[in-house]
Amino acid sequence: MFHYVHILKSTKSGDLYIGYTDDLRKRPMEHNRGLNFSTKPGIPWQLIHYEAYRNKKDAERREKYLKTNQGSRLLKRMLKEYFYQSKK
Repeated sequence: MFHYVHILKSTKSGDLYIGYTDDLRKRPMEHNRGLNFSTKPGIPWQLIHYEAYRNKKDAERREKYLKTNQGSRLLKRMLKEYFYQSKK
């Protein structure tokens, strides 16, 4: 079983959402159905990146890190081309 850290981008506002899930197919659909209070205003959401981990604690630690300032900067460097092309 894998544990996933996923990054969603709101096609409405451009906001990013960083989350953790055990079911990568189901969780983004739940966000788009408005089942999550914090992501409801940004519907629709698009999955732009995910990382898979065998250990749950590793995935939770990575999610927490990506939500920090330093983690956010790393994410923007990792997905530099994606963000550059989405501005066009």
